[in-house]
Amino acid sequence: MSAYRRKAAGAALAAVLLVGGATACENGKKDDSGKAAGASAQPGAPVADGSATEALAAAYKKTSAAKSAKVHMTMKMSGALGGGSVEMTGVQGWDPQVMDITMKGGLGRTGADSLRMVLSNDVMYMEMPADSPLSAGMDGKRWMKLDTKAAAGASGDAEVLKKLGGAGGMGGLTGTEQSQDPAKQLALLLASPNVKLVGSEKVGAADTRHYKGTLTFEEMLAANERSKALPEADRAKLTEAMRKAGIKGYDMDVWVAEDGYPARMKVAIGTPEGSLDMEAVYSDYATTATVQTPPENETLDLFAMLRDLGAKGAAAGA
Repeated sequence: MSAYRRKAAGAALAAVLLVGGATACENGKKDDSGKAAGASAQPGAPVADGSATEALAAAYKKTSAAKSAKVHMTMKMSGALGGGSVEMTGVQGWDPQVMDITMKGGLGRTGADSLRMVLSNDVMYMEMPADSPLSAGMDGKRWMKLDTKAAAGASGDAEVLKKLGGAGGMGGLTGTEQSQDPAKQLALLLASPNVKLVGSEKVGAADTRHYKGTLTFEEMLAANERSKALPEADRAKLTEAMRKAGIKGYDMDVWVAEDGYPARMKVAIGTPEGSLDMEAVYSDYATTATVQTPPENETLDLFAMLRDLGAKGAAAGA
């Protein structure tokens, strides 16, 4: 494998892990005060007569049925996850899970300012910019692809993936199927025993109502009436993902617009590798999220490249 192709493989995998980690298994580990990491000021008094729960339940049902939206997401990372911020803009679908986004920031290894990423059927495609020095290792092809399920299931190549992926390791890949769509985020907020209405606020030109709540791992384990908004199979998967990652809990905010859809969501997160703060602004719900994947003759198989790298490393050490 040429040095260019090795660098291209590492850069592409790092981008996949970043996106996977951003959309998967969001968590908020607590600091010594008992608040979730990155938590904002405490919300106001609970809303009387359960109106906060009723409003969020209605938003959950509507968002779940919408199945897709346009999204602009900002992430700020620290610790082993790296510094700085990353922006993702594009379309996201959650039934089925698809995305077509352009990522800016966190792309130092690629030598590019932005990177387009397409996800469909558990396969991630990354378009290497023509002006990137890494394009020299692409054999004239534009796209690199990674079958995330195949990669996560190939235990023999896990160490190779960890070495190239950095702190994220396999976590971003295995967590991709646990992707936190806005409907699930609302369901998690519904499961919070202390969800509250903060007040009325503007998000852009939209009038919204701002809700806030926290959810610990122990509260996630304890099934209650509110948590029934999240299907049991999804709740079980999320709970298991939290357990494996050592997650303590979530700290969530949502701004619900007058049309019943969440206009903005925010979550303060802590992971074993570092902290991650995410904020997403949504629009154009229920727009069909169809993505066009590149033809096979324009792609390089990242997983095959990683396996080749691992085989050559093993042969060299023999």
